[in-house]
Amino acid sequence: MFTYLLYLLATAGLVLSFLKDRGKTKMALRKAWKSFENILPQFLSILILIGLALSILSPETITGLIGTRSGFAGVFVASVLGSITLIPGFVAFPLAAALLKNGAGYMQIAAFVSTLMMVGIVTIPMEMKTFGRRATIVRNVSAYLFSLAVALVMGVVF
Repeated sequence: MFTYLLYLLATAGLVLSFLKDRGKTKMALRKAWKSFENILPQFLSILILIGLALSILSPETITGLIGTRSGFAGVFVASVLGSITLIPGFVAFPLAAALLKNGAGYMQIAAFVSTLMMVGIVTIPMEMKTFGRRATIVRNVSAYLFSLAVALVMGVVF
């Protein structure tokens, strides 16, 4: 029901914008469409990868690796996977939801998503060139430890 309300509000806002200034509204819609076209190939490829991963990994496998009962070992596995994976945020959250539906634990998903967003093993060479070796190492280690703290808090809360 809430989704329909959001669609209704968005449509009403679009109609009001169109009534106020047709030119700007058309230009905004063109820009939005171009942004959608730019994001779509990445989004589709990630969705295909997620679909393949979920079809290869059974819910039992997911539960065994990063399920609620996997404990700290599952948090560690999820945090390492998140640290070395380079996935945009708009894909990470649907992936996390799919993993939760298939048996992953909240603490493990918190570790995965937070390391995915904050730790960048793949981008370390570029980051070292820009910020230097010491700053890169301190940032990544701090982000990793913070991600583990987030996972711990989520484990207590959920």
